[in-house]
Amino acid sequence: MRVSNMQKYFITGGAGFIGSSMADRLIEEGNEVCVYDNFSTGCRPFLKAASSSPNFSIIEGDLLDFERLKIAMKGSNFVYHFAANADVRFGANYPERDLQQNTVATFNVLEAMRLNKIMRLGFSSTGSIYGEPDIFPTPEDAPFPTQTSLYGASKLAGEGLISAYCNSFGINGVSYRFVSVLGERYTHGHVFDFCKSLIKNPNSLNVLGDGKQRKSYMYVQDCIDAIRLVEKNNTNGFEVYNLGVDSYIEVNQSINWITDTMHLDPKLIFEGGKRGWIGDSPFIYLDTTKIRTLGWKPTHEIEDGVKKTVKWLLENQWALERD
Repeated sequence: MRVSNMQKYFITGGAGFIGSSMADRLIEEGNEVCVYDNFSTGCRPFLKAASSSPNFSIIEGDLLDFERLKIAMKGSNFVYHFAANADVRFGANYPERDLQQNTVATFNVLEAMRLNKIMRLGFSSTGSIYGEPDIFPTPEDAPFPTQTSLYGASKLAGEGLISAYCNSFGINGVSYRFVSVLGERYTHGHVFDFCKSLIKNPNSLNVLGDGKQRKSYMYVQDCIDAIRLVEKNNTNGFEVYNLGVDSYIEVNQSINWITDTMHLDPKLIFEGGKRGWIGDSPFIYLDTTKIRTLGWKPTHEIEDGVKKTVKWLLENQWALERD
């Protein structure tokens, strides 16, 4: 069964990178969209195009404000839950932040859905929940090792809550375990940090770790394509999908693409060992066989995604200046 021509979607974190990109796509498809965001990291300019549609609305609110959330969600058919504290690097400095903004917030979303009788959910999880696995590429059913980041642990707890709500209350939920996502509106991560640093000082670049961390990256529109495809295949119960590309690179390779695009040749200063920070997995590479069986495949290589991101950041330097 395909999605009807007009659905009302509720997007938490809808002013963020992926959330605003999803809002644009849903409106283009003829749907009604309500964005719920506290704008702590979300960007109002990302919603400029969506705001021109009569099918779009914004509610400024925090997911920890349950009563406001419950009222705001009323009348929706589907929830995309993208809001989260995504700053893995500083998780150990603020342990409660991941618990509150990721796990407790997810509980509030689920409870608001239950009370409003909304039965469909798409959740942005992370490949970080695999910690440092022994299997590469890592499939959805890989054994879970010791969690290495508070961010990954909080997202895994969120998945557990979603699974329980699906089984207890008949909600249909899908958890998307992403690799890092790049592209227009990208506002955090090492490509962002490197660009910001190089604009301030084009002669040298400090690199956390040894530059040999192996990462996989996905272009944001490919990510949106995959999510929409799963929804249109009418998933029931609780499902998990890895989303990523079938390749990976070293951080050093991304540095080469970034500096080439910026026409720079900085001195590289490496700081630390094989990890950039606590919880930084030195190798992330996901098995995406499950999503590919639905007919999805990414249309952008990692190099293309990195270069598109750098060009967007250079053209929108206001995004680099936000703190």
